[in-house]
Amino acid sequence: MWLLNRLFNAGDQPTPRFAFQGTVNWMRGLAMVCVNNGFSPESLNHFYGSVNRRAENVEADTLAFECLVMAMHNVSSLDQLLTIANPYGVVRSSIVAWYYAIYYASKAMLAASTGVNPQTHARTGKLWQTEFVNRGLVQRPFDLSIQNLTPNNIKTSIGAIRAGNNHDLNTEPNNLDTAWGAIYSYLSGTSDYEKWRLEEQVRESPEFKKGGFVDFRKKDAKLLRDAKLSPAVVNFLVQAFRYRGKANYRDAIYLSYGSNYSETLKQFVEDLSEVAGAFVLMAAYYASKRVAKDSWVEFGKDINENARFELPFNPEKI
Repeated sequence: MWLLNRLFNAGDQPTPRFAFQGTVNWMRGLAMVCVNNGFSPESLNHFYGSVNRRAENVEADTLAFECLVMAMHNVSSLDQLLTIANPYGVVRSSIVAWYYAIYYASKAMLAASTGVNPQTHARTGKLWQTEFVNRGLVQRPFDLSIQNLTPNNIKTSIGAIRAGNNHDLNTEPNNLDTAWGAIYSYLSGTSDYEKWRLEEQVRESPEFKKGGFVDFRKKDAKLLRDAKLSPAVVNFLVQAFRYRGKANYRDAIYLSYGSNYSETLKQFVEDLSEVAGAFVLMAAYYASKRVAKDSWVEFGKDINENARFELPFNPEKI
């Protein structure tokens, strides 16, 4: 293929087969787990059963409602994109809609929790870790995370999480065991990527250059690196942000060019919708427990009467 050959000749490019597999198989694994893992109304009611309503905060509640509508709208967009016959025309737009469904749902949870309104994706991910992941308020599989990205800790943490499951992203998940393997594999890969990204920042730092270091073998160089890596975290939001970037930039050509994988991509868009829908529904159940009860009732009535898109779920039934 002429264009692909040119890209390879121009510089480092991911292998097409592995780039494509990594993109679709992670989402396939997530979707399979979501379908089988506690996103029914009964399960979510039980999961958030001990969450207490906070003191009234009109501004924070308003932000939570606004973000929930944004998240629901993106899920609705995914559902509409499912009706388009050729998935190649919408696959990248589908990933963007998926990401912003996740992003705004997480912001809705933060608004409902403390009223905080982070202005960057990175800050949102950090606060979401503190407020929800660390406190056991995220339903699996969205709760998985690695804290402390030093090499030994990544290796130890991933080993503990995998618990002997060695399946990876190179195989399409066909049962829950292989689905979890794909999920663990993407967590591992993102952790390694974030470690490398932060190490590159250390290499460019004045302290590293002043020390005359070329790697991290010397004690002082390792201390510089670990000071950067130790507080770092990879959670679902960090993975989602990386995923949006990979699918829309570095790996984008493999979602629009080359071999015909139309049937696989149809399933992929379905999986994006399933995963985003589960995440946003989880956020809605949490928010309903935190915002003023009367306001939630009014929100449900209003959105049912005035939304001009097809709602992915009915807030009045939460």
